[in-house]
Amino acid sequence: MDYPAKEEYAVKLARLPGLTAGLPGLALALIGSPLIAQEAPAELGLGVELSNFDDSVRPQDDFFRHVNGGWLEKTEIPADRSNYGSFTVLAEDAEANLRAIIQEAADEPDRMEGSDVQKIGDLYASFMNTEFIGQRGLSPLQDEMDRIAELSTKADVISYMGYAQTARTQAPFRFFVGQDAKNSTEYISYLSQSGLGLPDRDYYFDESDRFAEIRTEYVKYVEDLLTLGGQEAPQAAARAIMEIETRIASDHWTRVQNRDRNATYNKHDIGSASELAPGFDWTAFLNAAQVGQVEEFIIRQPSFFEALPAIVAETPLEDWKAYFSYKLLNSWAPNLPQEFVARNFDFFGRTLRGTEENRPRWKRGVAAVQGSLGEMLGGRYVERHFLPESKVRMETMVENLRAVFGTSIDGLEWMQDDTKEQAQAKLEKFVSKIGFPDQWKDYSGLEIRQDDLIGNLMRSRAVEYRRMTDKLGKPVDRGEWFMTPQTVNAYYSSTMNEIVFPAAILQPPFFNVEADDAVNYGAIGAVIGHEFSHGFDDQGRKSDGDGNLRDWWTEKDGEEFKSRAGRLVDQYNEFSPIEGMNVNGELTLGENIGDLAGLTMAYRAYKRSLGGEEAPVIDGFTGDQRFFLGWAQVWRRKYRSEELRRRLVTDPHSPSEYRTNGILANMPEFHEAFETREGDGMYQAPQERVKIW
Repeated sequence: MDYPAKEEYAVKLARLPGLTAGLPGLALALIGSPLIAQEAPAELGLGVELSNFDDSVRPQDDFFRHVNGGWLEKTEIPADRSNYGSFTVLAEDAEANLRAIIQEAADEPDRMEGSDVQKIGDLYASFMNTEFIGQRGLSPLQDEMDRIAELSTKADVISYMGYAQTARTQAPFRFFVGQDAKNSTEYISYLSQSGLGLPDRDYYFDESDRFAEIRTEYVKYVEDLLTLGGQEAPQAAARAIMEIETRIASDHWTRVQNRDRNATYNKHDIGSASELAPGFDWTAFLNAAQVGQVEEFIIRQPSFFEALPAIVAETPLEDWKAYFSYKLLNSWAPNLPQEFVARNFDFFGRTLRGTEENRPRWKRGVAAVQGSLGEMLGGRYVERHFLPESKVRMETMVENLRAVFGTSIDGLEWMQDDTKEQAQAKLEKFVSKIGFPDQWKDYSGLEIRQDDLIGNLMRSRAVEYRRMTDKLGKPVDRGEWFMTPQTVNAYYSSTMNEIVFPAAILQPPFFNVEADDAVNYGAIGAVIGHEFSHGFDDQGRKSDGDGNLRDWWTEKDGEEFKSRAGRLVDQYNEFSPIEGMNVNGELTLGENIGDLAGLTMAYRAYKRSLGGEEAPVIDGFTGDQRFFLGWAQVWRRKYRSEELRRRLVTDPHSPSEYRTNGILANMPEFHEAFETREGDGMYQAPQERVKIW
């Protein structure tokens, strides 16, 4: 998802192999004080996959490879994957469960028209019928192609940019509706830069050989797609499209700039927006976007919109028509006849990510159904695969982490009392959502036909667009979820001030019934802590407990926070997983703070759960050691080089190796548990270790 509330706070998680589903046996009290642990059964085991270790690497030198080196050595990335790890296995388990649900619906002979079963089954069937898709060719897009061909003036170009929002095809900028970051009780419209076919502005300007090759391949892809689409003079059109995108990219804000919540909050009405971007007809745009009633909106990148009128005026009309035609074809290519699918994968899968093969058709079909009927599927997934006791136990751990976080805030030696009071008030107002929403989305207005894949997806886009724009002027829906229950992930929303854990993540390895609490706290405990910590990372700290963007810090405390966060930026800037490319410490700062603070809080919660008792030694490992082993093993992952390159430019998360070693090197508890010494690879001098929360 690329709306701010959804992109900024996702943490990808991992799965331990060979564990049974379900959560029974977790050694946590469900009544009384949430910080008191029940007596753990003596037979609880290590919960760590020793066969994945590389004993030739000392834990004091490289903890990630000590715990995961054996797995890295013996594991091949599947041909249809750009990266592979324990998280992927868990995601594939969820995918297989969804396939069974979808296939049952597709196999149901008497699907009642308009029923959930009919919609699920017929949407999947429409995707899987490749012969019929091939026969129809481009005919499902004919009306859209005609609309573009009929553009005759630059005023038409601006109106089409508005129409493209309703069709959810790419234009130079995006329109969306979200909570007002400075008044979280209301919805407001947002405008944000877009328009690029390559993953990021840097792809257009990086002069290294590989990025130059990618640009060449991209122009060839655009030409080929236009050729398949019947475009006249596709070679010249492809060059023109690349020129438009390069011009747009030159005015794009960087991903680091886009993380700044203060800089990206710029409220305008039509009058002030017209002063910012003179000559751009905002009324025509908004009317074409079917939101003519909008009076105010947030412009996220003012300098980009300031440059927009010149981009529109100086680009020839025929080039705009070629640009929009390409965006239309590219948007629908994965759902068109096979020659479009193959060429689209060849560039976006093979060239950009290094993936060798496209995913099997059934997996892409499952994804298509999820994309259009996500919560409809989610209800069935929850019925079959989510245990009610999971939610109760998760709530207990959330409160454990909340209590420990509160104690930690009180104990901060660098923070003044006024700021501590505000931080505690925010922590108290955190809302947690676990498993699935209380109320499911309504899909009754969506028509699905077995013989109309493109039409089905178009109607789905229209329904979701209207669902979004209908929020304007209505009370904020505090029950809304931005992920489906079957999503293996978690997130924090600053405007909601909430942490959310979908059902699919609430299973082993996070509640490992065969392991003692140390590994569980090193896994799900750290995830909970991570999401809490996003409310106090370099951007999350800018919002208060009501979700409003305001500065509640004393000047001295704000400067101290920035100083400590800056040291973490410097550490991560030094990590170089690919020759000539480093981790971007500023881009990844929020996630790195989330990891460091989250694991720190999880450790403290684990120690407190022991109730003053000493943890048992299991298979020669102390409780503290098992805690850190649990953290390291969930991050095992391999990347194809192109995928890693892409992530270094675009991903706010650090590569998994550094989510392990980079965090642990800053934790005194890790150094004590494994007795690191100066000269060890993991050793970091005490004065160089970063502590924020």
